[in-house]
This record gives sequence, C-alpha cells and structure tokens, in this order.
Amino acid sequence: MLQTFRRLRSLAFAIAATSLAANAFAQDGGAPPAPSKSVTETFFGTTVEDPYRNFENKDEPAVAAWMKAQSDRAHAALERIPGRSAMLQSLAKYDAAVTERVAQVVRLPNDRWFLERRSATANQFKLFGRDGLGGSDKLLVDPELLEKSTGKPHAINWFAPSHDGRIVAYGLSKQGSEEAVLHLVDAKTGAEIGAPISRANYGAVDWAQDGKTFVFNRLQEMKPGMAETDKFQDSQVWMLRAGEPESKARVVFGTALKGLGIGAAESPAVSIGYDGRWAFGIVFNGTQRELTAFVSPQAALLAGRPAWKKIIAASDDVTGLAYHGDVLYMVSHKGVSRSQVLALDLKKPDMASARVVVPASDRVVVNIAAASDGLYLETRDGNVKKLYRQAYAGGPAREVKLPVEGSFDIVDSESGVAAAHPRVPGVVILLQSWIRAPQIYVAAADSGVRNTGLQPAGPYDAPADIVATEVKVKAADGAMVPLSILHKKGVVLDGNNPTLLYGYASYGLTEEPYFSVGRLAWFDAGGVYAVANPRGSSVYGEDWYRGGYQATKPNTWNDFIACAEYLIAQKYTRPARLGIFGGSAGGILVGRAMTTRPDLFAAVIDAVGANDTLRFESTPNGVPNIPEFGSVKTEAGFKALLAMSTYANIKQGTPYPAVLFMHGVNDPRVEVWNTTKTAARLMAATTSGKPVLMRLDYDAGHGIGNTKKQQLEERADFYSFLLWQMGVPGYQP
Repeated sequence: MLQTFRRLRSLAFAIAATSLAANAFAQDGGAPPAPSKSVTETFFGTTVEDPYRNFENKDEPAVAAWMKAQSDRAHAALERIPGRSAMLQSLAKYDAAVTERVAQVVRLPNDRWFLERRSATANQFKLFGRDGLGGSDKLLVDPELLEKSTGKPHAINWFAPSHDGRIVAYGLSKQGSEEAVLHLVDAKTGAEIGAPISRANYGAVDWAQDGKTFVFNRLQEMKPGMAETDKFQDSQVWMLRAGEPESKARVVFGTALKGLGIGAAESPAVSIGYDGRWAFGIVFNGTQRELTAFVSPQAALLAGRPAWKKIIAASDDVTGLAYHGDVLYMVSHKGVSRSQVLALDLKKPDMASARVVVPASDRVVVNIAAASDGLYLETRDGNVKKLYRQAYAGGPAREVKLPVEGSFDIVDSESGVAAAHPRVPGVVILLQSWIRAPQIYVAAADSGVRNTGLQPAGPYDAPADIVATEVKVKAADGAMVPLSILHKKGVVLDGNNPTLLYGYASYGLTEEPYFSVGRLAWFDAGGVYAVANPRGSSVYGEDWYRGGYQATKPNTWNDFIACAEYLIAQKYTRPARLGIFGGSAGGILVGRAMTTRPDLFAAVIDAVGANDTLRFESTPNGVPNIPEFGSVKTEAGFKALLAMSTYANIKQGTPYPAVLFMHGVNDPRVEVWNTTKTAARLMAATTSGKPVLMRLDYDAGHGIGNTKKQQLEERADFYSFLLWQMGVPGYQP
C-alpha cells in the first residue's frame, strides 16, 4: 500500500446593539499592556517593522503574563454572552444524538477491520479491531485512560495495522502537540509489544508481508545548539522487527544514504509492495504536491541493503501513486491542468515510456487507489466527487454510481491510509454531502455500493429543512469563483440574515461538500453558512491552484471579497451581519480580506492562523512550507510573503471589525505567536471600539486530537461571538 503523510432585525437595532456592546467591552480592561520590543529589518530595499518580535518567545515572563491575561479576558468575555450557554447546550444535543462516531476505517484482506470510534459519552476517539463487519469490537487503545492518569488530554494521531492484522502500530501524543510516540499493540491480546519510539510525528508506517518487519519515518534528535528550524529536517526511514529493541533499527531511506540526492528539508517514506516484488521510496518536499520516487527490489530492502533507483522526479508533476502487478500508476498534471493517470512498467521504469491509461478530461483526477479488481479513481466535477474504476486490462474508466452526490477520499491526506487494498475488490469510502451526514460504504464496480453499517445513523443526519445552493461569483478580474450557500428553507433575502463565509485556499485543497451536525445550531439561530473555493484551491485543477500561490496569492482574498460582496448584493446579508472565518493557512485568506476591506465585515474568526508569513520560515514547520508560500531570502518570495502577511498589513488608526483569535498554545504547525503578535498589533491599531479577543487553549495545539469537550466549547464561543457582534437578540451582554 503506497502511503503518504502530509498530517448572525432591523438595521437600526443591529447597529445600536453592536455599538453598545463594543463600547461596554472597551471599558473592560484589566489586562497588562503588551510588552513591545520592536525589531526593524530591511529586505531588498524595503524596511519592515516588527513591533512584537519578543512575542516569539512565549516563555518570556512578560509575554507569558500578557498571553494568559488576554486569554483569561477573552474567555470571561465569551462566557458573559447571554446566549452562549444555550448555544453550547444546542451543540451538545446535536452531537450526542448519534450513539457513536466512526473515523479512519481500514479493511484488510482477511476481512479484518480497524477503526477509530467515539461513543456519545466519550471525550476522545479510541482504536478498535474486529473480525468481519458483523464481528464484535475489541478495544486496543484508549487515550482517555492516559488523560485520567496524567490530567492531560491525549490523542491517536495515526495507526497502521500489519497486513495480517495481528499487530497495529499507532502514534500517540498529548495536549495537541502532535509529538507522536510510536507504539505497537498485539491486536488479539491488547498487549504492548516492545518499547515506545519517540519522534514518530509523521508515522508513515508500512509493513512487510511477514507481519513483523515494519518501516517508519523518524525525526532527528534535537541536540543542544541546533536551530529550531532543524526539527523537521533530515528525518530518516528506519526498519525494525516488532519486539526488537530500538537499537536494532537501521536506516533504509533518507539523507543518511548517500548518492540519492535527497535534500535535508525533504521528508522520506517507504512503501512495501503487497506482492513481495518491489519497495518504493517516496520523497516529499515539504508541502509541495509533486513528489519524487525511487524503487528497489523488496528483497534487498528487507535484507537491509536497498538498491534504490530514482524513477520519478518532482518535474514529472506526479501527485499520487498506486501499485499493482509490476505496474506503478501515477496521477500527473504535467501538461494537463486537471491531471491524467499514467502507467509505468517497473521492469523497465523509464518515465519517457509511461503510457496514458486515463486521459485528461473536464473532470479533475484527484487520487487513485489499487484494488484487486481494478484501479479506482477519485475525481472532481466542480466540487462534487465521482468514483471511477479503471480495469487493469484496459478500456475506458467506468463510473461507480454512488448513493449521495458529495465528497469522499480514497487516500487520507493526513495519515496516507488508502481506501483500497490490492488483494481485496472495491474501496471503503466515507461519503457525505452538505446535507447528508457521513456513512461508510464499500463500493465496487461489480458488486455495487453497500453501506457497511459501521457508522450509526442519527436523527439529524439528513435535515429536510436545509438547502444547499451552488453558484459562481465573478471576481474582479473575471474569474468565476465557486460558492456554496447553505441555509434553512424559506430564508428571506432582506439583508438581515447572520451570515458566515468560510474559505481556505492554500495547498490546492478544495472545500468539498461536508456535513457538520454542529452547523445545525447556527441554522437554528437564523444563520446562513457559505463556503468559497477561491484560487489557491484546486477545484478546477492545477491552473486554479497556481492562480492563488506565492506571487498570485492576492487572488485568494480578492476572490473571497467578491464572494462576500455577492452575498450582500443578493441580500442574504449586509456588512453589519457578515462574518468570515478561516484557519491555519486560511488565516491568510481572512486576515488579508479583513485588512483589505475592514468595512465589509462585522466580525472575523481567525483560528490557528498563519498571520505573520514573513517570519513563518523561522519556525520548525516553516521550512516545509517554503514551496507553498516562498522565502524571504529571495526578492520575489519576500514580496509575496509581505503581501500575504496579515500582521505586516495592519494599519494604525483603522476601524477594524471585531476579531476573535483562537489558538492552541502547543501548536506544532503554526506557532502561537502568529496569533499573539497579530492580536497585540490589532488591539493597538483599531479605532472601531470593537473587541479583539484572543482565546488560547493551553491543552491544545493545531486542533488535531482535540477532545469533544474542547471542540464543543470552542464552537460555542465561535458562534456566540459572531451573533453578539452581529447584534442578534439574545446574544447581547
């Protein structure tokens, strides 16, 4: 199995209510002043001031005290919102209506299944195994036991069972840190095997057919004197037999093997072919989608002497792989924006001789997975996914009709787990839409599509009173931007609806139809929810992605602003009742939309946002993101990063909207100072009198592995803040 890792009534009332609330808040002080220590730098003739550079040391006493005081102030302000308690109860009601939630399902050839499941009364997902769909679950890993013993929340970051299902490798981390420790568990007895192995953040585990030998990516050990930016560099792939001590592990792929040309900032992984013939070395250049690949006879790898041969270069524009019967299948966008599928004979692995098996068309080929009965294709038509099967013998790819028009993934982007196994027919997919909750199906060309029954249905899984409308919005330069608009039936287009506009627009990730039971609480409050796919996503393929990338990044927030203006023009809402939300790289989108058009929005939610892009590459996770955003070490990169920096584009004396920043202090992907610096600068700059709140969670990180309680509390604060700032009755202090 080839694996990857990439881990809201009248206008007068609304204005008056919001203004009074803001003024009341502005008089509520109590937090110490921000301890500014400014640094000025010059890049290619441009001077940049960084007034809160000292915030990058969150342990500095004055900074730590300010962070804690501001976070306490934010939590207190949010808890004072009158409707928050009712909102939290509503969210909890919807969440608890389903007896359990299932995630990350893996099916093995012997009808052995593994899955993560969280009951309605549990706070965290647990790992289970079962024999057959009708079998009984056996609990293998329970992170809640660790929370009870340590007082700190823990989460399973990834898991990978051996092909025979006897052993499961899994990564466990605490407090949202994603600092995963690799463990092995006997799937029959539940006993731990061997000693835990640290620095297994990426996991990227795969198993040999003997069910004992496994490979995994491990970060290098950080030693005194090493720079923080070294953390994710020079990781290696190690091989070990289950139960053997860590000292027996040997490096089988990575920079430690000379002559392969792997860069220090690149991340290696190894996939072991299901049939014993080949092993594949895959190299990822940070967040770059195009990969590099090597092949070795599998016997040589298992003997500890891999004979790697490079077969795919990054310039081949390959973004997905699947293997079956001496043939490597590849998704490539080289010369074709919407991608096609190529086949490479591994007995003569020359890319020049690769043949086209699924030619490019109007549909976007997203990914592929190899099953015993054929190659399955995940494609996108607009933002709706379709499933196709391509027979290994050739002929046209044929659509597998699905019961719901929506979205699914056949390769999990975080864990690399594939929906198919080359010894089993069909694929296992989690299928959902804007108005249909996820269900888990087995889909095969010859046996049809059947619901596994793994995910129990809930009373709110198919709300009949919610509608989803797909439109295209004309951007300033004429580009047509897809926008999905969700609301209750019968919504009145009078400009009075509390409306939330969401977007991401980075890394080529597309916002596809997905169901959120928590979103129902927003609809109950009269809200409209809109989701945009600006350039920077890949809803229309590679060209659309590259249209919001590095130097073209301004297209992302200009497209987003056009979507906001459309919602106002069509009288879904008006600026006093329009909020925007983005997280992580989506923080660039909403932050720059806010700083470009502060008059357009009532409130902004910035969650774990990458707000200070000029300083991002100085962080451990910044180096892997250089391919996406650029580097200040080049003039073109500096200009692009300056343009996309929310922090650098905050202007003194500007009436900014209300802003709620949310961040986990232990975030390994976007350092928390991206939020603290930006919040401090915005607090000092804004003249609107509207609140700038900074909600921190000291037991969380980037949101990965957050407990149910953390998620519900965060969402209640999120919605209540918006409704407060939009002047909605029942939410005014």
